[in-house]
Amino acid sequence: MSSAFSTVPASTRLSRFGALCGALSGLLIALPAAVEAFTGETAVTSLLLALSPALALPFLTALHQWQSPATGRFGEIAYLVNLIGLGLFGGAAFAANLVLYYLDDDVIEAELTGPTIPALLGSAVVFAVGCALFGAALIRARMVPRVPAWGYAVALPLFAFLIALPDSVLTSALHIVVGIVLVWVSTALWQSASSNDRTAVSAFTS
Repeated sequence: MSSAFSTVPASTRLSRFGALCGALSGLLIALPAAVEAFTGETAVTSLLLALSPALALPFLTALHQWQSPATGRFGEIAYLVNLIGLGLFGGAAFAANLVLYYLDDDVIEAELTGPTIPALLGSAVVFAVGCALFGAALIRARMVPRVPAWGYAVALPLFAFLIALPDSVLTSALHIVVGIVLVWVSTALWQSASSNDRTAVSAFTS
């Protein structure tokens, strides 16, 4: 039996799912950072931060699909670089928050030898370049407000390098800014998907 839901394109459903993932990803960055500004890093906040990159993956894919008609080949390249960088950087963040967090500084210094440090730095570079490119695509597409679009292009690349600094008010503030940017862009994506849903339902019932 047909239903209004079945008339909604798969792309619209992906946009809604991606928007939810993006909002959750942003919250899992901003809220732990706000707590850590007063308490310092804890096992719980580290766990939440470690999970955020996994949720950012479907968000990035849905966001690219939504704006790809307006960004063309440049948008495709930016998406691919950002996707690869997110995978690399997300893995590094997962290890840092769920493995290195529980090790003594002396152990960490002794174990991070060979190609480990260059590989981690390379991951940060690819992530930063990908975010800068995809942020430029967001600005070019003009489908999200300019403030979060510029925030994506500027704050996320900075996040890739400053995250390695010792915890401070600056790093916590940057985490919060990045979280707000992701939630803001996710809201624009959700609103677009909701508008498409209303159009599909209206066409089905007319």
